[in-house]
Amino acid sequence: MPLSLRSVIPRARRARTALLVSAVSGCLVAAGASPPAAPLGLGDRLFPTLGNPGYDVLSYDLAFTYPGSNSKPLSAVTTIRARATERLDRVNLDFARGTVQSVEVNGAPAVFTGAGDDLMITPEIPLPRGSVLRITVRHTSNPVSPDGQDGGWVRTDDGLAMANQADAAHLVFPCNDHPSDKAVFTFHVTAPDGYTAVANGVPLGRQRRGGATTWTYRTLHPMATELAQVSVGHTAVLHRRGPNGLPVRDVVPAADAKVLEPWLAKTPDQIAWLEEKLGPYPFETYGLLIAQAQTGFELETQTLSLFEKNIFTEPAYPKWYVESIMVHELSHQWFGDSVSPRTWSDLWLNEGHATWYEALYAEETAGKALETRMKAAYTLSDTWRAVGGPPAAPRPPNPGKKISIFRPNVYDGAALVLYALGQEIGRSAFERLERLWVAVHRDRTATTADFERLASDVAGRDLGAFFQGWLHDEKTPPMPGHPDWKSDPVQPSASTR
Repeated sequence: MPLSLRSVIPRARRARTALLVSAVSGCLVAAGASPPAAPLGLGDRLFPTLGNPGYDVLSYDLAFTYPGSNSKPLSAVTTIRARATERLDRVNLDFARGTVQSVEVNGAPAVFTGAGDDLMITPEIPLPRGSVLRITVRHTSNPVSPDGQDGGWVRTDDGLAMANQADAAHLVFPCNDHPSDKAVFTFHVTAPDGYTAVANGVPLGRQRRGGATTWTYRTLHPMATELAQVSVGHTAVLHRRGPNGLPVRDVVPAADAKVLEPWLAKTPDQIAWLEEKLGPYPFETYGLLIAQAQTGFELETQTLSLFEKNIFTEPAYPKWYVESIMVHELSHQWFGDSVSPRTWSDLWLNEGHATWYEALYAEETAGKALETRMKAAYTLSDTWRAVGGPPAAPRPPNPGKKISIFRPNVYDGAALVLYALGQEIGRSAFERLERLWVAVHRDRTATTADFERLASDVAGRDLGAFFQGWLHDEKTPPMPGHPDWKSDPVQPSASTR
């Protein structure tokens, strides 16, 4: 969720010559073909050069060595296990903002070059369809952006964290940077003594050597690249238990642990509240990573959501509001993390649901009427669609601003769709649909069409016309059950921004 809710709501057996290059999106190319060096991508409507057809990543093993400065490049080794889904003679990975020193494919040196943000790798022997390949890239990972690109490493007051949404994981490590290709991750993070390193998943141990410690973590469930998280800093790791003994791990600035504890203590009850609505929490652990940084957003990195410290310490934010934002990011563990979007146009499934449960939590715990918020959203809905497109067909990002896809149309505008759906099929059917959705698609990706089909099945009737209007049309349909609700006229400048 990398647009601030604060602005949305009231806020490589022969050695070969290797060309050292930075790299972006690419693909594995069919053997026998000799296309020019160019990024190809999956053709995602919003980010067409991202992702790579021809292979499926099974796992990432990422090793980072932090030099003790958040303005110097980290040394890194990325190892990828993947299965070729077609016969290939070239492997493309998404990678930028780093220098590649060497590449190996299945233990043999490989030629590599770059085009745009693609790292294009030519193995010595073409890869048969169905073969498993192991790619090892030795590279640097630069926390400083030389070109102003959004995302990747976030420099904090005492170290680093990651913010890889929407298409920025390749600014940190070589990968197939598209949510449609989820994989298991292992992280090895080495930092000077005195620092603490944390990553997604569960700890596998740590090893101290020569004034530095290496920390190892692994996810137990597949994860999209955009949800990867590594934190290095002078932090404290706090532990507690959630529902059914779920390990809850929070990572906070060590000096602020006492001040932040009252907020952190709320997480177990928030997990229990969502489990009542949606079923069991989908991962091995959860917790908050609270960073001393100015990002302008909070982010649902898998099992360890990223928050700015300021949201918990700024007196202007009401208590109920901060708690609702915590629930928004927690909801994403079901919607967006466990069930990930097949394409970026399916983003509304993430943000609409997280906004819905955020608003529902505010209603049930703080008396903030959900219907009042939905009526206000209806008033603005046509303007949001004019600016950002319908919820399931969002406009492309603004030039140079990749996170600008995170507009109100996929937050409150998409939550409004869910409200209308509940009005259309009834509360009981809607609640059954929600639990089925996260159960059927757990640890997988899903599309808007999948949601439409499941909703029709649950309702026992074809909802195609309903979804056409609410998800795909430029104008907001009448609200079921509220014929008096009106959408304000679209301002003349809105559709031209």
